[in-house]
Amino acid sequence: MQTKYVPHYFGELVIQKLSGRVGWLTAGVASSIPWPKLDVWVQYGGDDYILRGTELNGKQSPPCITVPCDSHQVDEVLAKVYRFTSILSWYLHGYVDVSGYVSGSHPMLYGDPIKVYSELGIYGSKSFSCNHMPIIKSENVRKALAFWREGQRLRRVHSSYAFLSFYKVIESQFSKPALKIAWINENLDKLTAKAARRVLDLQGEGIDVSKHLFESGRCAVAHATLEGEIVDPDIPADRRRLTSDMDIMEQLAERYIRCELKVPNERTLYESRNRLEPWEILISPENLAILKNGETPSNFTDLDNLYVSVGLWPDGPILGLENMIMHVDVIERGVVKIVLFNNRKTVFLVFFLDFVNGRLHANLEDGGLCKGDNDPNEDDVRSYYSFFYYLLWNGIAELTCNDIEPIDCEVIIPVNIIPQNPIEAIEKTISAFRLQENKSKALKLY
Repeated sequence: MQTKYVPHYFGELVIQKLSGRVGWLTAGVASSIPWPKLDVWVQYGGDDYILRGTELNGKQSPPCITVPCDSHQVDEVLAKVYRFTSILSWYLHGYVDVSGYVSGSHPMLYGDPIKVYSELGIYGSKSFSCNHMPIIKSENVRKALAFWREGQRLRRVHSSYAFLSFYKVIESQFSKPALKIAWINENLDKLTAKAARRVLDLQGEGIDVSKHLFESGRCAVAHATLEGEIVDPDIPADRRRLTSDMDIMEQLAERYIRCELKVPNERTLYESRNRLEPWEILISPENLAILKNGETPSNFTDLDNLYVSVGLWPDGPILGLENMIMHVDVIERGVVKIVLFNNRKTVFLVFFLDFVNGRLHANLEDGGLCKGDNDPNEDDVRSYYSFFYYLLWNGIAELTCNDIEPIDCEVIIPVNIIPQNPIEAIEKTISAFRLQENKSKALKLY
């Protein structure tokens, strides 16, 4: 499943985007994921989505999603928003559910306070991220995620219908009931926590769990016949039973999406994603196979003298580090040590490309400023220490080569130090550099 790079834009770029066309649709959402504090524009799957922040001009604002929309496209665009909220819900471990919408020439907000809210607070001004969120192309996956989103929302509202939505995640994937029952039976012993305990309780009573979930759950919720079994809204025991059974059904639904449909969420993708995959086209197939096998190619010049832009997510290239020249220093056990130099050879940065594990690491201990034919100037100091201090502050460095999507570094976790605020630290370093430069000039004059 594709997990492409998802550009995120903040601030003035969002304002320009919103004012750059006529024709918009805004969907107000109820969300259990922390919502952005300020507007953020994301480009996902070739489309633009602007998540409207919870703060506007210093005042509280409703969480919404605004998308380009011409007057004849409302249903088509609204369906696209539904699909986006489905994968966003799964990816960020909650629900984002459309509560209503408004369309028109301008990007209006939709603000019914009863229906539009963020349940778990807000992200910081630039901390919201759905980067590398999976691209959903399959219809059966789309349906499963739609029912999952619906179930997550209803879990807080109505247990019976939440159970039914989770059941439909699985039911929608099978054309024959026998195959569905077989899958459920095969996976009951793989459940954990409350779901596993509920399964054991039912089995201890001699109950066929898959049959119970269908007859006393799915059918009892969906139907209400005079003689048949129903979930009676006025019977507390029925409500308690459905709530307990819903733990089983929710975990089965989650397991089907994760294991059978293989849709990653933010956590599983962090563990499995090959960060170096975009750069693999820069390396010959023979050398790439050797590196991935943890060995050293006999002749490796594939990456030498390529130009690389060094940036910080989500702000892009760092001024002064947009055009670094790459040199391969050492290769050992599938790990390539590269050194990036600026054109004046006054700034150098060191990175490790770990092809065995698909990881990129920045080495802050070895990089820095250097003297040679040229001496570092104030711009060099600002460039290097912007990189240095923001990475110490848990910033994410990105390397971009040619028009290939960026590859991202692992976050650096400082040990035995308390990182300084990067803005303050950079200014202090520049002040110290200026002082030293002035002393050097004074000594020369003397």
